[in-house]
Amino acid sequence: MSFIIIYTTHPSKENAQKLANHLLQKKMVACANIFPIKSMYWWNGTIENEQEYVSIIKTTPENWEISQKEISEIHPYEVPCIIKIEVEANKEYEKWIYSMVHI
Repeated sequence: MSFIIIYTTHPSKENAQKLANHLLQKKMVACANIFPIKSMYWWNGTIENEQEYVSIIKTTPENWEISQKEISEIHPYEVPCIIKIEVEANKEYEKWIYSMVHI
């Protein structure tokens, strides 16, 4: 039994918390961790250097498509970063994740 992590970046801590709360309330995800990060990237022909927040969101593979769609619909970025990472953990933690979400 494996699960996925969805990695996404946000313009603010408040935005990251709003998205995490939205997904948790809908029982689409089991957990979200939020961290401040420094991001550098190309945008419109220039290198941007911004303070952002990253969410590491844990859910089941079956919830990937619906979670990705939900994030895209409410995310403020024109081109949001929404990355799926397949992972494994200790069996008790994996069981907990599956017990927390609607599949």
